[in-house]
Amino acid sequence: MNAPEVRPLAVNRESTVRAASGWLWLFLTLVFLALAVWAFVAGVVQAEHRGDGAAWLIGGGIVLLVGSLFGCNGFFALQPNEAAVLILFGAYRGTVRESGFYWTNPFNRRVKISLRARNLNGDKLKVNDKRGNPVEIAAVVVWRVHDTAQACFDVESYEHYVSVQSESALRHLASGYAYDEGEQDEVTLRGGSDAVSAGLREQLQQRLARAGVEVEEARLTHLAYAPEIAQAMLRRQQAEAVIAARQKIVHGAVSMVDMALKELAEKQVVHLDEERKAAMVSNLLVVLCGEAEVHPVVNTGTLYN
Repeated sequence: MNAPEVRPLAVNRESTVRAASGWLWLFLTLVFLALAVWAFVAGVVQAEHRGDGAAWLIGGGIVLLVGSLFGCNGFFALQPNEAAVLILFGAYRGTVRESGFYWTNPFNRRVKISLRARNLNGDKLKVNDKRGNPVEIAAVVVWRVHDTAQACFDVESYEHYVSVQSESALRHLASGYAYDEGEQDEVTLRGGSDAVSAGLREQLQQRLARAGVEVEEARLTHLAYAPEIAQAMLRRQQAEAVIAARQKIVHGAVSMVDMALKELAEKQVVHLDEERKAAMVSNLLVVLCGEAEVHPVVNTGTLYN
């Protein structure tokens, strides 16, 4: 039995239109209201004098009044960085993007969408990194609506869509990087913040393009080991720091001992055989590499007794 064919959803594209000036139509509406009042009053006066045409004047005044009041539903105003999507009986008629005071067909339904940049400050998520260590991670996303038709028609709620897809992208990103113990030249969550942020923005842009959303920036705001392993990882980091520090101390001590031996030999301050060189090297390394303060013992006799 063949599976039913799944047809891809049609992708809507924004079409920019210009609406009529609201000030012109406001003037015309006021004129029609004035004519409606005049016709109604004139019809009443004619009716009192039993003149001909009273019914037509009253009827015309009522029609003008109802039409003027109904036409008032077509007025709308747009602020800077705000757009209005026009929908006529379920059909997309276009998007008005310029700010100002406008009038459109009163039957048009207007859906206003903000084009301003918005911040999505995500909650802390508990995920596993590339090596399976549980970590807590959070990010902030700066986004704006780029295509109003896609935002209005291609997804149910573009704001909820941004929130859900941002969480999904962050979880997927965190699972692809190690926290801080990567191999040589490997990007980690802790050490490669710029590369991780760029990767997060790229993933978000791919996911949110369907909703007509443009991602301007995405950065991590929180990164830490989960509480259940935080203490163990802290001890590991402390041990690594101690090892790194001791390596630098030993490297520096060896360099200083080598320099001291060369200086003594070049300036012929004292002549040492191999055994006493070894003793001198041992003593200097103890002094330079020891953690506790060293108290030297002064030998007042000969070096060889």
